[in-house]
Amino acid sequence: MKTMRVAQIPAAKQAFEIVERPIPEPAPGTVRIKVEACGVCHSDSVVKEGHWPGLQYPRVPGHEVAGTIDALGEGVLGWKPGQRVGVGWNGGYCGRCDPCRSGNMFACVTQQVTGVSFDGGYAEYMIAPASAVARFPDDLSLTEASPLMCAGITTFNALRHSGARPGDVVAVLGLGGLGHLGVQFAAKMGFTVVAIARGKDKEPLARELGAAIYLDSQSQDPGAELLALGGASAVIATVTTGAAMSAVLPGLAVNGTLLVLGAADSLQLAPWILISGRRSVRGWYSGTSIDSEDTLRFSARTGVHSMNEMFPFERVNEAFDRMTSGKARFRVVLTMK
Repeated sequence: MKTMRVAQIPAAKQAFEIVERPIPEPAPGTVRIKVEACGVCHSDSVVKEGHWPGLQYPRVPGHEVAGTIDALGEGVLGWKPGQRVGVGWNGGYCGRCDPCRSGNMFACVTQQVTGVSFDGGYAEYMIAPASAVARFPDDLSLTEASPLMCAGITTFNALRHSGARPGDVVAVLGLGGLGHLGVQFAAKMGFTVVAIARGKDKEPLARELGAAIYLDSQSQDPGAELLALGGASAVIATVTTGAAMSAVLPGLAVNGTLLVLGAADSLQLAPWILISGRRSVRGWYSGTSIDSEDTLRFSARTGVHSMNEMFPFERVNEAFDRMTSGKARFRVVLTMK
């Protein structure tokens, strides 16, 4: 029997252990992927810490998967072995429930999440529902572009659904794992990009990534500064602090929107800010497999790149600790070779 290595979490709050398992056969409606790389995302902490209701252990995390199709399950159409593919947070959808039938596949009642509902990409092989699989352009490196399957799709998808038009002022709050991609996407989409982060030391990077304006939230009031620019049509909030999000709300333009991408503590807002300018606050979910394909194609066409720190598979515990430290610049990626 052929075996593979996986990095599994045996139980909540325990370290990863690398073990040998039989290489699984794809069930009907699924594909087997030979994993080349998998990003290490902060959302993987829900598995490590046991925060997901009903989570079953041992579990193999990982939802920034890039590799090639190795085998097809019965009934799978439109895919073939050897295709370069990726799998993101959304673990597929049924196509039959009311949200799916309404075109809201991200809200499918099955709530399938890669690396949470089923084993993910911290492994040499994984099984994924065919509806979760996205085609990878030939001109993108599987290893380097794997973070686009989560951090990339989340920022790209939020920006293109923000309601902002080319030339509008769009702010990206935070310049970390999501924010460094958000600034690039916003610039390539033709927005006037304002990057907001803590400290003057981040300004050179922000401008290198495409920001026209940089605001240091430690020494400037970001809401007032945005308002002085005429207001932001959209603010993409990638930070994980509610206070930082609350501080930018007064800087929204009329009909402007704060899109919340980061899981943060409570927001503080004055209702009059929303009422007086018909402003809004919205949450944004990453997207489904077709959104991933759009993200990958746009990135390949415009030159958007994820800035990564690479770790070999054997150093999975070190890679995870590096990600949780907040010191990585800016995404952490496990490589299987």
